[in-house]
Amino acid sequence: MIRDFISMLNWNKNIRAKLFFLAVLSFFLAVFISIALDNFVAILVGTKTGLLLLIIAFVFFFFMFTRPIVRYLRTLTDGLMSIANGNLDCRVPLLRQDELGDVARNINYMADQLQSMMQRERQIESSKMELITNVSHDLRTPLTSMIGYLNLLNTDDYQNLDEHKRYINNALNKTQQLKKLIDDLFEYTHLTSGAARLSFQTIDIVGLLEQIIIEFEPIAKEYELTVEKVWELKQVYGTVDVEKFVRTIDNLLMNALKFSYKPGEITVLLSEREDHIYIAVENQGKPITKEQEQLLFERFYKAEPSRQDYQVPQGSGLGLSIAKNIVELHGGRMGLEHHEGHFIFFIEIPRVS
Repeated sequence: MIRDFISMLNWNKNIRAKLFFLAVLSFFLAVFISIALDNFVAILVGTKTGLLLLIIAFVFFFFMFTRPIVRYLRTLTDGLMSIANGNLDCRVPLLRQDELGDVARNINYMADQLQSMMQRERQIESSKMELITNVSHDLRTPLTSMIGYLNLLNTDDYQNLDEHKRYINNALNKTQQLKKLIDDLFEYTHLTSGAARLSFQTIDIVGLLEQIIIEFEPIAKEYELTVEKVWELKQVYGTVDVEKFVRTIDNLLMNALKFSYKPGEITVLLSEREDHIYIAVENQGKPITKEQEQLLFERFYKAEPSRQDYQVPQGSGLGLSIAKNIVELHGGRMGLEHHEGHFIFFIEIPRVS
C-alpha cells in the first residue's frame, strides 16, 4: 500500500495521480470563475447563482483537461478492434508514460506475438505441404520403377534368364530403397514429434566407435575408401541411447561415403573437450556453397554427389536431419565445418565424469 502511495506521488507515471491533480485544478479554477461570474450576474440581475456556476465550471474544466486521456483511450480501442479484425500489422502509438502507456505497450506486444504465431502457423502449414510433396515424389520414383520391372516380368518381356534375373534384382533393390525411405520418414517424424523415448545407458564411446568402424570398413572398401581412426583415448564414457547413437554415427559415415572423392579416405576423430565428448567425421569431396551448407541439415535436401556413382546407395535426404535430432535429444549439438571441399561433420555430447 505504501508503494502504491509513493507511486501516486509520481503523477507523470500514474493516471490516478493525474486525474486527482486535474480534478483539484478544475475545482480551484471553477471556484475562481464561479465567484467572478456570480458577482457579475448579481450586478446585472441581482440573483445568486454561485453553486450552479461552480458545477458548470468544474465539469467544463475537467472535461477539457481529461479530453486527451479520453482521445487516447479511443485510439487504443480502435487499435484493438483493428487487431481483432485481423490487421496484425496495426500498432498503437506510445504517447504516454502512465498506465495507459503500459496498456499500449501490451497491445503492441500482443500484436507482435499474434503475428509471430500466425507466421509460425503458415510456416508449419507450408512445411507440411512441402513434406507431403517430397514424400510423394520420393515414394513414387522407386514405386514406378518397381511397377515397370514387374510389368516386364509379368508379360515375359525379357530375352534370356540373365535379363530376367536382372529385372528381379532391380525390382528388389527398389523395394529396399522404398523400405529405407519409409523407415527414415517414420523415424524422422517420431523424433521431431516429441514422442521419442530414449533408453540411456553409460557406455565406453571408444569401444562403440571401434565396433561401428569395423562394421563399416568392408562397405567403404567396396567404394575404394579407407577409414582412419584418430584418437589416443583408451576409454571415455558417455550416457547415450546406444541404438540411436549408432544410427547417428552410421548416418555420418554413409554421408561421407556418398560424397567423398574415390579413391579417398574418411577420418574419424574422437577427443575429450572440457565437459563433453567431441566426435568428427572428415572427408574430401566436391565443394559446396554457403547456401548449400545451410540446407544440409534440412529434411529431404540432397546435395550433388562428388562423382556420379550409381552403385552408391541413394539416400532419402533425411539422414543428417535424423542424426541432428538424435544428438539434440542427447543434450548435445551437431554442426559442419567446410573449407574448399574438406568436410568435418562433428557432434558434441555430454561426458560422464
